[in-house]
Amino acid sequence: MTSAPPVTTTPTRRPARTTPQPPARVTTRRRTVGQRWRIALRRHWQLYLLTLAPLAYFAIFKYVPISNAIIAFKDYSPVLGVWGSPWNGFANFQAMLQNPQFPTLVSNTLILSGYAVLASFPIPIILALALNEVRHRWFQKTVQMVTYAPYFISTVVVVSMLILIMAPRLGVISQVFGFFGVPSPDLLGNPDYFRNIYVWSDVWQTAGYSAVIYMAALSGIDPSLYEAARMDGASRLRKIWHVDIPGIMPTAMIVLILSVGNIMAIGFEKVYLLQNPLNLGQSEIIATYVYKLGILNADFGTATAVGLFNSVVNLVLLLVVNWVARRVSGSGLW
Repeated sequence: MTSAPPVTTTPTRRPARTTPQPPARVTTRRRTVGQRWRIALRRHWQLYLLTLAPLAYFAIFKYVPISNAIIAFKDYSPVLGVWGSPWNGFANFQAMLQNPQFPTLVSNTLILSGYAVLASFPIPIILALALNEVRHRWFQKTVQMVTYAPYFISTVVVVSMLILIMAPRLGVISQVFGFFGVPSPDLLGNPDYFRNIYVWSDVWQTAGYSAVIYMAALSGIDPSLYEAARMDGASRLRKIWHVDIPGIMPTAMIVLILSVGNIMAIGFEKVYLLQNPLNLGQSEIIATYVYKLGILNADFGTATAVGLFNSVVNLVLLLVVNWVARRVSGSGLW
């Protein structure tokens, strides 16, 4: 009887322990600013081409003339030119501040501009909110067209209409007062009426155009907010107060900041056309004074100093109002 051969087992070899290796670092080549610019230009060259005309306009008519502000520090002579005229330091600013008429000019400009901002800021908002609540589309479009159309009337035509309506003897208002045997007030000659005439005629002309901006902002409000307000039983006034006004508040803040930033740069044409020797006490503002001083009297240095002072005040007001708007509402230009 033979015995079976012994079974030999070979031990299993355990794999050697290996330390984990960190993943391979993928190196990416960062594009330089010039490369990113070339790629964007190659992809969107049509859009960049469209910006050339506005950029050229601002460069030629806005930024290049800034260099001529140096006239404010020179005894400018048209014969010697801007760079050939001798320096006189702050003599032009000293003459501006020593002018006894200058405080009146600043106060007239601030009062007229502030009055215009306070009157023209809320009315377009109210008009846009009212038109947004109109259910009949034909009535909404009709009112929008009637209020929008005066914006396209030129300033000269608007002033001519005001003169024809308010002329002392032949005006429409004078004829109405004469029909009832009541003496007509001198609306164009009395300086107390000048600011009211200027501001409310400007509101009539620009309210419809400004309301379009707020109507565009109202159209961008999420419809679910209106549905939630309707489910909560909110009335129209509640919906306007809690949905519409917060929705247009960022747009309103930007418009207000831009308006206050231009408070010293009130329009020249309309004020100058409405001026006459009788209302000059309240109608003479910085813009008309610069025109008379620089163009009519050829005092270019002092006129440039007044204009530069006006621009600096506008810049300070813009920065202050933007800071206040950021603190109060959380929205601003930057």
